[in-house]
Amino acid sequence: MNQSDSLYEDAIKQFAQAGHGHGQLAAATGAAKLDNPLCGDRVRVQVAVASDHIAAIAHDTKGCLLCRAAAAVIGLRAVGQDELGIEAITTGLESMLKHGSPVPAAWPELSMFEPARAYPSRHRCVLLPFRALLAALQESRRSQHGDIPVL
Repeated sequence: MNQSDSLYEDAIKQFAQAGHGHGQLAAATGAAKLDNPLCGDRVRVQVAVASDHIAAIAHDTKGCLLCRAAAAVIGLRAVGQDELGIEAITTGLESMLKHGSPVPAAWPELSMFEPARAYPSRHRCVLLPFRALLAALQESRRSQHGDIPVL
């Protein structure tokens, strides 16, 4: 098995194919689009937030298996979460990748990204959908609380 085989384990391939949450929302309260110019990953996340919790989520992800799998985990797990919970998961995932910290227990699927620890250049691929989700949640909060006009 070569190094790239160990990085792209079956779970990552399956999540990338499943694409949980892929699509668009008709009534999004926030959206964000981020890209990784180094590898070409692009993620657009839309959220509908009600009572400070994610009521619905959709993403359009173009990129590598790692990025698509991470977006699919979000599509599977994010509904019902609030912004602080997503921040905690994102911080936990980043710590797992950079420092070998334990997998965030609330989202056990993130363990599939443990092999990416050995590839610092791929950490951004895994984290990009989470950062896009946080940006979409921040936009939703600002638009719902009158900080910016809703377009």
